[in-house]
Amino acid sequence: MIRLMAIFALALLAGCLAPDRVAYTPKAAASANIEGFGDIRIYADTTGLDGGPAWLTIPRHKDVNYLVLSGGGAAGAFSVGALKAWSDRGRPEFDIVSGVSTGALIAPYAFLGRTYDDTLVDLYTSGVAKELVDADFLPKGLLGPSLLKEAPLRRMVERHLTTDIVAKVATEHRKGRRLFVLTTNLDSQRAVIWNMGAIANSARPDALKLFQDVIIASASIPGIFPAVLIKATAGGQAFEEMHSDGGTSSQVLTIPEGWMVNPQNDAWPKGQKLNMYVIVNNALMPEFSTTTNNTLAVMARASTALIKAQTRSALVATYVYAQKNGIRFRVASIDAQIPYTMTDPFNTDYMRAVYNLGYAKMASGSLWKDKPIFTGPAAAQSAQATQ
Repeated sequence: MIRLMAIFALALLAGCLAPDRVAYTPKAAASANIEGFGDIRIYADTTGLDGGPAWLTIPRHKDVNYLVLSGGGAAGAFSVGALKAWSDRGRPEFDIVSGVSTGALIAPYAFLGRTYDDTLVDLYTSGVAKELVDADFLPKGLLGPSLLKEAPLRRMVERHLTTDIVAKVATEHRKGRRLFVLTTNLDSQRAVIWNMGAIANSARPDALKLFQDVIIASASIPGIFPAVLIKATAGGQAFEEMHSDGGTSSQVLTIPEGWMVNPQNDAWPKGQKLNMYVIVNNALMPEFSTTTNNTLAVMARASTALIKAQTRSALVATYVYAQKNGIRFRVASIDAQIPYTMTDPFNTDYMRAVYNLGYAKMASGSLWKDKPIFTGPAAAQSAQATQ
């Protein structure tokens, strides 16, 4: 995976050419807020979706539909294909949508509905994603804040997540629907859940900038893309927090850990039937490949195994909670080995193959599993079967 390059760079060059930052304390970090925005974020490990009226969905029907979009880089095309086919079959309006990393880029469009399917298909299958690979030459890239430049990613986000999109998110937020994005606060080493609808609905002139910054931060793989500095205040002190890929903390944002472990939030609110649909933009089954015996190959293989294990654990915890509380749980993931080259992370052929897999699975009615089990015959499928 592309993450290995980040690990390699950081291990060798931590602190090299790093600009000075304003120091702040753990106490300030714990109470920090974004000045003027009010209640727009929470730490995932201290509380759940019970942070107040702006956080809880206002159900308009008995069923509450919750869409969860995982990280996975270019493999985000898998969920785009699934969503497009779902629209063709008759997709429900989601009351809650959460996104992590590449899922954060997709989430606002999935939240606004099938009208934006063509935009997502273009972003993930037309080849425009290759614009993101604007590498600095070595050793400049290794000695700087990241291997790839932020500018292409920021341009893409700013071009598509416009004032109009944010205004529409605000409108849906006022109806009681909720859009959440996960980032990792690297200073605190804590997962942060951002209420994107509350940001959009703030009516502040800087709401668009913050909305875009959070999406970019969530999608910025550490060391590959630079972290995003977000201005915060605590006790009259102003400083910048460093936010990066939400996938560093968790590949999926389902039920926050602070909710699941808090005995006061032991059950989902009565009277609501929660249907949770989790789309994992990754292959979670074992994928055999003889590993080359060199440092980078071993690091890449270990990183891939770590991400699989992390995601499986999060899904198992969510499944157990769902079984206990009567939540209808459905999960989908990539179940075929599709060749992927780390040195060409946004390869158009790969993204189209993954898109086609997601579309075909949804169109045939075989996408969803009701348990987080990721072994079996599907692990042996070849890439050719999906292309």
